[in-house]
Amino acid sequence: MRVILLKDIDKIGKKFEVKEVKDGYARNFLIAKGLAKPATKEALIWVEAQKEIIEKKAENELKKFEEAASVIDDQEVIIPVKVGEDDQLFESISAQKIADKLKEAGFNVKKGQIDLAQPIKELGEFPVKIKFEHNLEAQIRIIVVKEQGEKKKEEEI
Repeated sequence: MRVILLKDIDKIGKKFEVKEVKDGYARNFLIAKGLAKPATKEALIWVEAQKEIIEKKAENELKKFEEAASVIDDQEVIIPVKVGEDDQLFESISAQKIADKLKEAGFNVKKGQIDLAQPIKELGEFPVKIKFEHNLEAQIRIIVVKEQGEKKKEEEI
């Protein structure tokens, strides 16, 4: 019996593929559980329409991610931190802190998208990659500087 798969099924096929399976397996398992439906002429037309809709969604999504990657590419993010003697940082700069700073700047980036091998633990400039879906990447520069608030308070006293 020819069926149209409505979900990905291991060892059979992917969603919206037309497959030939045994009649009993199709009727008693695939169709009964809503995993497939019979491959009638109407159903085949429906599948083609669904494939086109999914393709258009994927294209639109790709454009959206390309725009986001091009906007964020080459951005500089300045992160002021408290430092002790010998410019030793009191805190390390993690992917979460970078994501929070990017959100403050208006970029919707999640912690998991930031490719940071280890937290930053010193002052300076550091290149960091941001990974998007569809294998798109952008590179930003994280600039870790001394927080200025402490010096002014000490000078006033």
